Amino acid sequence: MANFFTDNSDLKFHLEHPLMKKIVALKERNFADKDKFDYAPVDFEDAMDSYDKVLEIVGEICGDIVAPNAESVDQEGPKIVDNEVVYAKGTQENLDALVKAGLMGITLPRKYDGLNFPIVPYIMAADIVSRADAGFVNIWGLQDCAETINEFSDEDQKARFLPRISNGETAAMDLTEPDAGSDLQAVQLKATFNEEDGKWYLNGVKRFITNGDAHVSLVLARSEEGTQDGRGLSMFIYDRNHKSMIVRRLENKMGIKGSPTCELVFKDAPAELVGSRKMGLIKYVMALMNGARLGIGAQSVGVSESAYREALDYAKEREQFGKPIIQFPAVYEMLATMKAKLDASRTLLYETSRFVDIYKTYMHISEERKLEPAERKEMKRYQKLADYFTPLLKGITSEYSNQLAYDAVQIHGGSGFMKDYPVERIYRDARITSIYEGTTQLQVVAAIRGVTTGGYMDRIREYEMMELKPELHGYRRTLIGMTEEYERAVKAVVEVKDNEYLDFHARRLVEMAGNIVMGYLLVLDAQREDRFKGSADIMIKRGKADNHAKAGFIFNSTIDDLGFYKQK
Repeated sequence: MANFFTDNSDLKFHLEHPLMKKIVALKERNFADKDKFDYAPVDFEDAMDSYDKVLEIVGEICGDIVAPNAESVDQEGPKIVDNEVVYAKGTQENLDALVKAGLMGITLPRKYDGLNFPIVPYIMAADIVSRADAGFVNIWGLQDCAETINEFSDEDQKARFLPRISNGETAAMDLTEPDAGSDLQAVQLKATFNEEDGKWYLNGVKRFITNGDAHVSLVLARSEEGTQDGRGLSMFIYDRNHKSMIVRRLENKMGIKGSPTCELVFKDAPAELVGSRKMGLIKYVMALMNGARLGIGAQSVGVSESAYREALDYAKEREQFGKPIIQFPAVYEMLATMKAKLDASRTLLYETSRFVDIYKTYMHISEERKLEPAERKEMKRYQKLADYFTPLLKGITSEYSNQLAYDAVQIHGGSGFMKDYPVERIYRDARITSIYEGTTQLQVVAAIRGVTTGGYMDRIREYEMMELKPELHGYRRTLIGMTEEYERAVKAVVEVKDNEYLDFHARRLVEMAGNIVMGYLLVLDAQREDRFKGSADIMIKRGKADNHAKAGFIFNSTIDDLGFYKQK
């Protein structure tokens, strides 16, 4: 019996991070639920034991059911029957197993039949599911749409919709349209309020909607007549039970083929307004997208895990010139670099998840009582960190997942190009991670704020001051040197005072910051366990060389150089 949680000690390592004590205490309101629900924890150790046991169940289902189904799901895919989606046989088996195990509504409060888990163990479950089948996580993982309902809907909506998701119904976010991809301000699907019955009705088309035929959908629509920008958009809940939306087509995709990507047609579809009018894009979608980007970070790490394991196993078994190919430097260097990138991705994923956990929990507490000044200050601090780190995470981990999938195919050689081996599917699945929920280029647009405001620098200085064992001090000295070079590069770009020039160098600057942040995180992991020292060594050396090259390019650039890159 395979178990994708217990066979990966790195997951347990991140689950037991010292900050979890604070996260659990906040999430459990000092364990106030223990007298109301028999499954609520009584203390920190009890809570951690719960997370551990649930993740073991996730790991077992993924090892024994989801992963073995992945190839057949990829071949069969979903289909449309009577304008509705029917999942592949394996997909439905996967979903039934996870629903039966009570693994929906993981982060929702217990009063809505949820498990009231923090973000960290939920994201860890998504990491595990993604390793088993990157396409399936797009169905199971969209339960995080429920977080948006929990944050912004009224009590009546929460009471009606959240228990449904906790008990197994699926969710979706219907944002993009044929003429509005990344530019969500251009959304035109119309929401009209009928004065006679006091209801909203949706009319229009949505495209590229993941799991679009879900039971409960969050729909971005234009509610204000005569508007053309984001200020005219509101968020709505659409209930599939109304049967006023049809699935017109399913996209034939390169990868994640088990996940239905739908074109939807709404025709006089009744819907419910979420929160306030005009705040759909400005407030609610931003929160929704940040959660989704954290989820894609988990998906990217899961894909990286599967790619690395397939490559490692193959390299140990495949013999050439009388010995396993893992013994050749060209191969073992690739594998060591893959493992270092995987470790860097995962430590960035859980650092970001902890930031999100703390600020979101404080936000929910603020709805129950007035926060103390120190609590409000801490909430704002972690919210800023989450805002800076989320696009950094999504951008870097998705690019790394593509690199690891590429290298896994390369290590397999000609066999990797054949459908006989899982890496062919993993390679196709990885490609979407740097595209959807905002391309890498759009993540850079969001992340550059952390560069120009000093957000990344402030956190880097905090890492710099943390206690380290003597044998790790050399890494800190290297990272301090990288930081000084990064500061000079930022100054060189910002002093030009030209937004286009800043945009031109933005990715270089963001990736320089990312190399330093991941270097420190791996050193801090090595502080707790020596086994991360190898990955820290590789990533810091590679990061130093990469940052030096990027800085050199910046120092040798002028604003006039932009003309050479513009298409004539």
